Amino acid sequence: MEQSTHSPRRKFLRNLSLGTLGLAALPDISFAAAHSEKAKKITLKKDAVILFQGDSITDAGRKRDHDDANNGAALGTGYAFLAAAALLKKFPDRNLKIYNRGISGNKVYQLAERWDADCLNLQPDVLSILIGVNDYWHTLTGAYTGTIKTYKDDFTALLDRTKQKLPGVQLIIGEPFAVNHVKAVDDKWFPAFNDYRVAAKEIAMKYDAVFIPYQDIIDKAQQSAPGSYWTGDGVHPSLAGAELMASSWLEAVK
Repeated sequence: MEQSTHSPRRKFLRNLSLGTLGLAALPDISFAAAHSEKAKKITLKKDAVILFQGDSITDAGRKRDHDDANNGAALGTGYAFLAAAALLKKFPDRNLKIYNRGISGNKVYQLAERWDADCLNLQPDVLSILIGVNDYWHTLTGAYTGTIKTYKDDFTALLDRTKQKLPGVQLIIGEPFAVNHVKAVDDKWFPAFNDYRVAAKEIAMKYDAVFIPYQDIIDKAQQSAPGSYWTGDGVHPSLAGAELMASSWLEAVK
C-alpha cells in the first residue's frame, strides 16, 4: 500500500524535473523573438482601461452576465484571462481595469454592430483585437459570403470609427492563425487564409498598432510539440496554446 501511494508521486516529481530541464531546450517562441526589429510596445498608464475584443478565441466561455472589470468569470478561460491575471499581479499600483468582450462566432462586421456598447462606451486606453479566422472559416461552410476585400474594408472602417471617437487609444492587433492538419483545418484553407494574416499585419501597420504574429509564434512552438498540443481543433488554443498567446501578448506591453 505504501509503495502504491508514493511511487506515482516519485514518478510525477521525476517527470516534472525532466520537463523543467526540457524547457531550457525549447525554441524562443515569444512575441519579441518573432520580430527581427525592436518591437513596438504599449505603455500602461495608471488607471488604464484595457479591452480584449474578438471571437471565440478571446471569448473563451466568459460569463456575459458578469460585466465588471477584473472579474474572473467575465474574462473567460483563455489568453485574455491569463494575460489579465498576470497584468494585475505585475502592476498592483496602476489600478488597471480589464474587460473581455469577445463573442464566439464573430466576424468583423459583427464587432461593428456592437461596437458602441462593447468598445466605445468603455473608453479603453488599450484595445486588443483578434479577429479574422471566422471571416474566412465561415466562407468554407457556406454560411458567409465575405471576401478578403470585405475583411479589409470592414476592419479599416471599424478602426477609423474607433480612432475618431478614441484618438488616444493604443491598439494591439493579433494575427489570425490556423494550424493545418488539426481537425477543423485542412489543405482547403490554404493559401487563401494566408491573405487574412497579411491583411491584419498591413492594417496594424496603417494604424500604428502593435502586431502580435500568433501564426509565427505557434508555428515555432511546433518545434517542441505538435500542432494538436497547442490547439484542439486547429483554431482554438489548448490550455498550453492559451498560455503561449498570453505570454506573447504580455511581451507587447510595459
